[in-house]
Amino acid sequence: PRRPASVNGSPSATSESDGSSTGSLPPTNINSNTSEGATSGLIIPLTISGGSGPRPLNPVPQAPLPPGWEQRVDQHGRVYYVDHIEKRTTWDRPEPLPPGWERRVDNMGRIYYVDHFTRTTTWQRPTLESVRNYEQWQLQRSQLQGAMQQFNQRFIYGNQDLFTTSQNKEFDPLGPLPPGWEKRTDSNGRVYFVNHNTRITQWEDPRSQGQLNEKPLPEGWEMRFTVDGIPYFVDHNRRTTTYIDPRTGKSALDNGPQIAYVRDFKAKVQYFRFWCQQLAMPQHIKITVTRKTLFEDSFQQIMSFNPQDLRRRLWVIFPGEEGLDYGGVAREWFFLLSHEVLNPMYCLFEYAGKDNYCLQINPASYINPDHLKYFRFIGRFIAMALFHGKFIDTGFSLPFYKRILNKPVGLKDLESIDPEFYNSLIWVKENNIEECGLEMYFSVDKEILGEIKSHDLKPNGGNILVTEENKEEYIRMVAEWRLSRGVEEQTQAFFEGFNEILPQQYLQYFDAKELEVLLCGMQEIDLNDWKRHAIYRHYTRTSKQIMWFWQFVKEIDNEKRMRLLQFVTGTCRLPVGGFADLMGSNGPQKFCIEKVGKENWLPRSHTCFNRLDLPPYKSYEQLKEKLLFAIEETEGFGQE
Repeated sequence: PRRPASVNGSPSATSESDGSSTGSLPPTNINSNTSEGATSGLIIPLTISGGSGPRPLNPVPQAPLPPGWEQRVDQHGRVYYVDHIEKRTTWDRPEPLPPGWERRVDNMGRIYYVDHFTRTTTWQRPTLESVRNYEQWQLQRSQLQGAMQQFNQRFIYGNQDLFTTSQNKEFDPLGPLPPGWEKRTDSNGRVYFVNHNTRITQWEDPRSQGQLNEKPLPEGWEMRFTVDGIPYFVDHNRRTTTYIDPRTGKSALDNGPQIAYVRDFKAKVQYFRFWCQQLAMPQHIKITVTRKTLFEDSFQQIMSFNPQDLRRRLWVIFPGEEGLDYGGVAREWFFLLSHEVLNPMYCLFEYAGKDNYCLQINPASYINPDHLKYFRFIGRFIAMALFHGKFIDTGFSLPFYKRILNKPVGLKDLESIDPEFYNSLIWVKENNIEECGLEMYFSVDKEILGEIKSHDLKPNGGNILVTEENKEEYIRMVAEWRLSRGVEEQTQAFFEGFNEILPQQYLQYFDAKELEVLLCGMQEIDLNDWKRHAIYRHYTRTSKQIMWFWQFVKEIDNEKRMRLLQFVTGTCRLPVGGFADLMGSNGPQKFCIEKVGKENWLPRSHTCFNRLDLPPYKSYEQLKEKLLFAIEETEGFGQE
């Protein structure tokens, strides 16, 4: 497996061998030769991810440990292993390198690994599991042609309407220009404005002067404009509108007509595209990449450009396939490159959880010496996709989208990426830990590449006991840690690159689910495919509530269908095989509707199991009202 070729002093398959092939892990700062080398973490009657659960001795005969390794048992009866050569511990039994692999050291003393079958190298120590992951990634890569066909069918709600509208009248969310002003375009395609009253010209739109320098609106607020260009303000928290600016208390219009609240995704997209046009630069830039070294070529070129140049129209060239790029080649480049960054041998991203194919930053990315440069590059790349209206192949976890939007993350966000850990914390929250005799401290264990480290959630946390009085603080802190553990530097590098192209404030009107659609697009949902692969619990296909449900899905537009899909499954993206291939936390999991609750309850969803809890409503109107309320909640009301 290839790793980014631009790493300084990078090893290659022809590097000198140090003669060692013992399969030892990369050196770390852990220094543990004592029998207490593996400290205990959160201990409750549920399995906690991260290696902190008891591991019984395996009675099956195993191969002897490599030289320098020792097996021990800690005070909780958990088996761990000590590497006396590199002075560290791990929960995982060390195993020899897979066939065809060799461990080497470069001239800077850094350990790397050579795959003699493919004549490639990687910084990450290969295991049988990582090799299987790479083979799975290669299999997906070989099937990209079919996936590309589905990818080309993605769209953002309202694009066709926007195209039709633009043919009749240019969309402009700021309304008409002030009296005496005119909008013109120079010979280079740059827009400027003429003030016939004073006979002067300027680049800045007179309607938006100073807007981006103003104090930002409060969380959950958005500014829109009437057809007459009068600003008004939308409070998504209370679902109301007002002419009064929440920052100043001043009204833009006295006694104006009341405006109904609408969560208008189409309007948000139009407004965002308008501001991107204001930032766009004239002319185009050429990006020349080869398919064989797509990641390396793209990295070198994108990072060599001035960020403002990346706001010009993109002209992507694959050598030997020259032709005019009217958007199709650039679309393919975004698709292929977004898949390429998933290569597990780059160690940059990982799947958010078991059978959860949303991405999150890999805490072990530091094993690649130049990982921060690559995260800055990926930040630029993702911002370019949003800026130029292109889609990427695979999306991120919802907590990561929240970070892009500068929105807070908390306990509820854990459910979509680590349901076992989430359920463990819910157990702690709902039970008296003192009566259960649980002994926990404000400290957690984390395991990266087999290495165990203890992390204090607060100063001296390893000595602060968790009690009934302070457990809410503990739950909040451990949830925040789980959502950001060890990736602060990577996240900062990502946003450095992102903001060079597209300042995050331009996305402030979207919620996390809308941002996923904006970045990944959505496809036309096949209602028949959905119905054909749905299952029911305590309902049947002929139950009136089920018939009403499908009537509701048939009546709503595609954007609301996608919103419903996000509410139940946690993502707007369908597998290539459609609803038949939906995945849950335990593998394949069909869309399920279960009869739960009373008629005055709201619907609830279980995204880990693709399950909708639908109460036995008495009428279609009641079911429609409750479902619309649930799916329109921007923060996923009623999700578990």
